[in-house]
Order: sequence, then structure tokens, then C-alpha cells
Amino acid sequence: MLASGERAASNPWHSLTLERVLDLLDTSSAGLSEGEAGRRFERHGPNVLELASPISAWRILADQLKSLVVLLLFAAAGIALAIGDVAEATAIGAVLVINTSLGFWTEWRARMAMDALRRLQVQEAVVVRDGAVRTIDAWELVPGDIVVLEAGMSVPADARLIAATELRVNEAPLTGESMPVAKSIEAVADEDGRPTPLAERRSMVYKGTLVAAGSGRAVVAATGAGTEIGHLSKLVEETEAVETPLERRLEALGRRLVWLTLAVAAVVTGLGVARGEDIWLMLETGIALAIAAVPEGLPVVATIALAVGVRRMARRQALVRRLPAVETLGSATLICTDKTGTLTAGAMTVTAMVVAGQEIGVTGVGYEPRGDLLRDGGPIDGGDTPGLELALRIGALANRAALRRVEEGWRAEGDPTEAALLVLAEKGGVQPGRTREAYPELAEVPFASERQFMATFHRTPEGKTVAYVKGGPRRIVELSGQQVTAEGVAPVAAGEREAILAHNRELAGHGLRVLALACRELGSDEEPDEAALHDLTFVGLVGIQDPPAEGVEETIQTFHRAGVRTVMITGDQAVTAEAVARELGLMREGDGTLHGRDLADLSDGELVERVPRIAAFSRVTPEDKLRIVTAYQAGGAIVGMLGDGVNDAAALKRADIGVAMGRRGTDVAKETADLVLQDDRFQTIGKAVEDGRVIFDNIRKFIFYLFSCNVSEVLTLLIAGLARTPLPLLPLQILWLNLITDVFPALALAVEPPEPDVMDRPPRDPQSAILSRAFVATVGTYSALITASTLGVFLWGLYGWKVEVEHSVTLAFMTLALAQLFHVVNARSPDRILFTRRMFDNPWTAAALAVTILLQVAAVYLPGLSDVLGTYPLGVGDWALVLGASLTPLLIGQLLKPLSISRH
Repeated sequence: MLASGERAASNPWHSLTLERVLDLLDTSSAGLSEGEAGRRFERHGPNVLELASPISAWRILADQLKSLVVLLLFAAAGIALAIGDVAEATAIGAVLVINTSLGFWTEWRARMAMDALRRLQVQEAVVVRDGAVRTIDAWELVPGDIVVLEAGMSVPADARLIAATELRVNEAPLTGESMPVAKSIEAVADEDGRPTPLAERRSMVYKGTLVAAGSGRAVVAATGAGTEIGHLSKLVEETEAVETPLERRLEALGRRLVWLTLAVAAVVTGLGVARGEDIWLMLETGIALAIAAVPEGLPVVATIALAVGVRRMARRQALVRRLPAVETLGSATLICTDKTGTLTAGAMTVTAMVVAGQEIGVTGVGYEPRGDLLRDGGPIDGGDTPGLELALRIGALANRAALRRVEEGWRAEGDPTEAALLVLAEKGGVQPGRTREAYPELAEVPFASERQFMATFHRTPEGKTVAYVKGGPRRIVELSGQQVTAEGVAPVAAGEREAILAHNRELAGHGLRVLALACRELGSDEEPDEAALHDLTFVGLVGIQDPPAEGVEETIQTFHRAGVRTVMITGDQAVTAEAVARELGLMREGDGTLHGRDLADLSDGELVERVPRIAAFSRVTPEDKLRIVTAYQAGGAIVGMLGDGVNDAAALKRADIGVAMGRRGTDVAKETADLVLQDDRFQTIGKAVEDGRVIFDNIRKFIFYLFSCNVSEVLTLLIAGLARTPLPLLPLQILWLNLITDVFPALALAVEPPEPDVMDRPPRDPQSAILSRAFVATVGTYSALITASTLGVFLWGLYGWKVEVEHSVTLAFMTLALAQLFHVVNARSPDRILFTRRMFDNPWTAAALAVTILLQVAAVYLPGLSDVLGTYPLGVGDWALVLGASLTPLLIGQLLKPLSISRH
């Protein structure tokens, strides 16, 4: 007996004979008795998945407060409150509330990946108990139950087949296999001591997969947590999510800011006391400057920049479920993607035909009956092409599928391969519905693996009986005595048979599944049965594939220009994976593919060394996908993972950013992912990568702006202290600058349009810090320009004009404020934009400057406020000096742009 919680896949059920399976599970084809089923239910428990407890709202809230920058702001607010500066403490508190609220509400619907597994529960199951067929709730199933399977049913548990009639199962969500898998009761032997891959276990069916065609019976081998889906739920739960690059960079920035803040407070206070200033004034100034050194606006502006990115991505049909993930795609150096339904359309499509020796191309993707039949690049007329209309009719009538128009488009019912033939017929002008009416069906020979074909018999409008046959090319060629040629029907010679098979090999070499079409008119004394299927007339070949989705190849080329590599990871066959990889341009010179069986032989270290040279992985398991993503990360890559199946969930969670398809993606994949593509279009991920880069660029821009402003304030006081001059700024003026000139322009930078080369440059180094040497050098250069202008005006007023200290302090205050405001133009781009069209690309910048300048003027002339800030009313000459000095850093900064060693 299988122990509760064991996986069917971990036991060799697929390789055992039926007698051995039934013996081990202590059951028979007549099923269990109700009494025995009850006893097993008590022992094994219900057939449901064990789900992790959902993350609470309090945990999500706490996650918003873990950043070191946020904790530093809490400390700054506490210090401000302790020294009686309620206004500063209130302002910092408001920043923290806004930042926390935005992050919380964006993530509130998040991270319930395990809950989605409940939606995979099959509600009912048809079983045999006490020798009778009955319907029960699926959660009551136990190992040893015999389940009945019919087309359209979901498989309720992992089970070993004991009977199968033309049974085909869609296992794509679990294994990535693009075609429905033909099932058999025959045992599948393991090779070389290795377990057979899940996708090749033809004698097994698995919970959550869908019966596409045929019927069967199977003995339940595992239920609940013991199923493959149960194993995946545990794998997802145990997989650790990684911090985003932005989170890591901001954490490193926070650690540096702690030491910077303490150093600033100590140095400025010590210098002031050393030259005889009032100790309490210097303590207050040191603390004010320390608070000023902390960019209060950084967390909220970063959060707003991410929120703006969320909205922009939503307009592009990309739903963001975790706020920091917005930027991560912009950091990505590698995109790992599933094949079926991600790189490909997820819908079988006829893309090529060979009729009467002529090659015919077919356009259009998916089940929408829109497209053309082409020969030599131009559309063809079915009436002018011998055998074409007949081939389309065979495909439409030797068929058990149906097409339905639904709200979101067209849906196939039945075998996807047969649905593709219906679409082909529509494209060629043959309407399946009318054709069935004109050619009523008389009988059928169903597909069987030993036959390798299916046939239907029809009454023609002339009253004759005709057989329409489709199947494996080699088998159909063997049964054919004639063929349709450009001149009419002619006998098939030995050399012509080989020519047909050569066409078959050519199509298969391009990753197509090839079917042959044939027909035969029956004699008046012949019965419509299998005995009549000889001496067929060979009509043509059709090549079917799950084709690349629209725009995929162009998006991959865009990634290539942007320095982002694309790697395919699929559970599909190696030949299909390699064909798709070559067609999409994933294979670079020296690249290869890796089969899941070979991957299993590699250690983790060997895999890390091997993956840089692999363009496509085939026949991989969910565990393999997780190992592959982890190996790329160990090699230093920032990995984006795209998938849509249950088998992708663990890799989606482990990746730096997981991206799921919204329409055809499973609920598990969508709930595990950080980003959901609502339109299922691969191009959307290209746009999301661009948006991610824009977001990080803008974060860098306002960090550059905030640090330039804050460092200029620190340098102004530090140099004045070293020169033993009076203080050029008062404590409250410093805090005013930090609250006013920091926040509004920085918010405008958060919505800055993209740089022209945003997708024509390689991704940034994943290991680089925000405060890189080049970045610090650039900040220092621009801060020095602002400091020089400020101190120059202060000293000119003090010693040139010989005005009062209060007057000189106001001149310095206004110069510093306006220089910082004008500096936003330098922060907007690493290139020169003054006097160019780009100056007007962001109207928010002009609005921020206008509002902040008005507030700054009010600080000088508004009664009450000017008293609090200790400012002196300025005259025309004062303003001329202030404006000239404050514009100087802007102009010099623009001249220095070509010499800049950092794109900020």
C-alpha cells in the first residue's frame, strides 16, 4: 500500500505491470468496497492539497518598514521631536505614512500563491465502487479507487491506467508538453536506472490535467499532498523568494547614510564649538544638518516612482503584484522563459502543407480562422491547386474537434491538432459546418496507436461512399496506391513514396508534427469499415505546430540589442525545443541545448559552469527549472522567469522577478508571480523591461538630485566652519530647504520620460551600488558647484558689500535654494538638454519649479514665515546677484555633461 503523503512519481507505478499495480494497491478492476474506501480515507485523509497559511496584513505592513532608510527616518523624526522641532518631525512622519501606505496597498492582494492551488481541485470524480459506477466528491478519493475518465474531464488524482481507448491527455500545465499525450496501459520501463521523465510516463495520468479525447479507467496511486501537484505546492512553499536589486541597493545605501549622518553631526558640531560658537546652537545646527543629510524624500519619491511605473505598466496590460518588482525587470540580464503559451501561441496551428508536390505556406496564429494560404509568397486559389480543396475537406471531416467563439476569442474543444485542421479549412474557404451537412457521416474507424490513423466514411452529394483518412505519414503512404498530382490521380511509384517521406522529414526537421491525408471511394458492395481502407489515394501532408506568438522574435531581438539574453526552458521534446530556439534566434554561435536527463547528472557547481552556453533546456521537471534559475543567479545574473503552468511556479518564485501569463496562465503561476501579463503577449514583457529601466533611471536621477542638494548643504556649513566664518545658514533654513527644495523637484524627476537609448545599452552591473565611485564623483562635482556659488554670494555680501550677517545669510539661503532648484535640469539627463526640445518633455518639472520658487519667495517676504526662518527682505540688486550665482551651476553643469564619467 502507498503510504499517505507519498508521491506517485516517487514510486515506479508507470513501470509496473497492471497485475503488480493492483496487487500493491490491494484493489481490483471492480473497485473498492465502500467499507474499505472509508477505512483508507481515515488512514490517508482527504484528497486535498495542504496549503500554507496566507501572509497576514500585519506581515505585509511590517515588510514596508524593514528598510534601513525608513528606520533612519524614524530616528531622524525622533531626534527632531526631542529637540522640539515638531514641524520637521511631522513632515518626516507624513513621508513615512505615505510611503508605507503606497507599498502596503500595492501588495495587499499579493503573495497568496498557495491559495491558488485550491482552484485546481476537481470537484467530482466518477469511480467504480462495489462493482458499480458512481459519482462522488473528489476529496473522498483514496489510493486503490478506480476512476472513470472521459473527454472533457479533469483528472482527480494521480493514477495508473488500467484501460484506455484512444485516450489523450493535455498535460501542458504540468509538464510543458504542447501536444495532448497519447496514453496507454502498457508499462513504461525506466532506462539505465534513471526514472522516466514525467512527460513520457504514458501509463500514468496526473491530478489537474485534462482529458482531451478518448476514455479510460485508472487506479488511484496518490491523493492530496502525494500527487505531483501536491509536490509542487510544497516546492513553491519551500522556495525562498529573493530580494529585488533595488531593495538590495537601497539597503546598502541606508547603511552608508547612517555613518554619513553621524559623521556630519559630529564634525560640524565640533568645528563650531572649537571656534567659540554657542554649544547649544552648534548642537542644534549639527542635528539639523544631520537630519538634512538624510534625504527624507527618498523613500516616498522612490515609492511614487514605482507606483507611477505600476500605473504605466497597467496601461500596457502588465499587472504588478509586488511594488519593488516594477524596477527589477529593468535590471534583468537574463530572461528564462517557458515555451508553450509563452514564446509560442499556446494553440496548435497548421503552418505548412504539401499537396500535389507543391509546398504551401499558411499564415495566421491560433484558433482564430483568419489567415491565408500562400505559394511562392503570394495567395493561392484553391480551385487552381489540384487536391487542395480535397485536402481541406479531409481535414475538416476526419475530425472530432469543434471551434467555439467566446468572449476572449476562439476556443478549441477536443483535440487541438484536429482543431487546427478546422481552422485550416476555414482559411482555405471550406466551411466545416456546411461541409458536414453536404457529406453526412456514415461510420468511423477511430484512431489507435497500432493503426496510426483514423478514418470517417461519408455520403457524397452524388450518393457515393467515400473514406477520408488522416494519420502518420509512413503508415498512410504504405496504405496508398495512388496519389493526387498536378495532372490528376496517378499511381504511386516506389521512388515517389520516398519523395513523400522526404517532404515529411523536412517538415518534421522544422519542429512540425506531420499528418498525412488520404481518401478512397468505396465500391457499391463494400462496407464502411476498416477492411475498406486499402489502396488509398494519397492527397497531401500538413505540418502542425504551436507557432511562435506574434511579436516574439522582434522582442527577442530588442532584448539582444539591450544586452538581455533569452533562454528557453520547456518540458517539451528536445527536437521541438531546438527547432523553436533556432526559429526565434535564441541560439548564438557556440550555444547548445540540454536535455533534462543530462541536467540531472550535473552537480550544482557543474550546472553553474554549463548554463552560460545553453540556449534551450528540454524535458525539464519543475525541480530542474528551479535549479536552472538558481544556477544563473549563482553566476551573477538578474533573472526574470516567464511561465504559465503549475510546473513553473517554484521557478517563478525563486527568480528575481517572476512573470506569468494572465489569460492562459494557471492560477498558481499568476499568484506566485510578481508581474502578470494580462494580454499574454510576449511583447508586453519587452515594454515592461523598458519601463523597469526608465524607473531605475529616474530613481537614480532623483537620488543624484537629492544627494547633490544635501551634500551642498553639508559642504556649505563644513567649509564655513573650517574658514571660521559666521554660519551661512540657520538650522530652520536647513530644514526648510530639505523639505521644500528636495521633495517637489524630486517628485517631478520620478515621472521623467525615458532616455533615447534606454533599450540600446546593456543592463547595469547587478553588483554595482547606487553610490558607485562614478556616481559619488558626479555628485561631488555638482555639489561643489552649488556650494561655491552659495559661499561666494555669502562672502561677497559679508565682506564685499559689508552687509549685516542676517542679510548675507539670506543671500546664501536664497542662492542655495535656487541653485538646487535649477540643478533639477542637470539631474534630468546625463546629456545636455538646455535649449533643446527635451527641456519641455516633462511639464511636471516646470510645475515643481514654479511652486517651489513661489514658496521660496514667500520665505523672504511673507510675515510670520520670514520671522521663523530669520530672513531679510532682498532688493533688486540682491536678486540680480542671487539669480546670477544660482544659474551658474546649471550652466557649468551643462557644459560638463560630455565629460561626465557617470550616467548618474
